[in-house]
Amino acid sequence: MENYAELLETLAQQEKELQFAAFDSDTALALGLKVIELARQQGKAITVNITVNSKVLFHHAMQGASADQADWIRRKNNVVARFGRCSFYIGIDHKHRGVAFDEIKYLDPVDYAANGGAFPITIKDTGIIGTVTVSGMRQAEDHAMVVEALRAVLA
Repeated sequence: MENYAELLETLAQQEKELQFAAFDSDTALALGLKVIELARQQGKAITVNITVNSKVLFHHAMQGASADQADWIRRKNNVVARFGRCSFYIGIDHKHRGVAFDEIKYLDPVDYAANGGAFPITIKDTGIIGTVTVSGMRQAEDHAMVVEALRAVLA
């Protein structure tokens, strides 16, 4: 059995650590291009989306990415918007509590996916303003790629 409590702690720490002083279109471009660079290095075909205040600042589907990935992004972004946490945290938190996320009556799986890959874009002392989301790999890999890109851009 996975150690959900430890993973939740790590994810919460990432959310606290990976915050911006400011975020604009140029930051979104740098972050999006960093994700693409990482995906190329790993030989992955992903879709990446960066949205701030419901406005898409960056969206790219790599050669070989599936059209389905954009819908996964939409559903994962809805989870971040609803819960104010990264989508991976919400999915793991539900597993940890023994709750099947897909069976929550008021959260239609057509619109919500608590799978890793959507991470809140947070401004320090302000709050969440958007999301950076990757789709196309296993959920832990989607999440890890976003975190790696955020660390690189914030460094």
